[in-house]
Amino acid sequence: MALLITDECINCDVCEPECPNGAISLGPEIYEIDPHKCTECVGHFDEPQCVQVCPVACIPVNPAFKESRETLWQKFQRLQAVPPASPPPAPSA
Repeated sequence: MALLITDECINCDVCEPECPNGAISLGPEIYEIDPHKCTECVGHFDEPQCVQVCPVACIPVNPAFKESRETLWQKFQRLQAVPPASPPPAPSA
């Protein structure tokens, strides 16, 4: 699943530099996430960094882009040009 920034965004600028894939950019009115670049930080971190730093909690899962952890891992590999390998284990709860 990719993430989505809702219209509750206050353009505080904290999420954009946290994205390791460069998926976040300033849109016409608020920040936007490119679902083709968003891996929910799979391959980089255990949790999405933009969600961690957002002060208004306006970054939910994008229902239009439901992807498994394996699919997110494959997207990470494609974006980073990493040779195929086993996906990282799911974070323990």
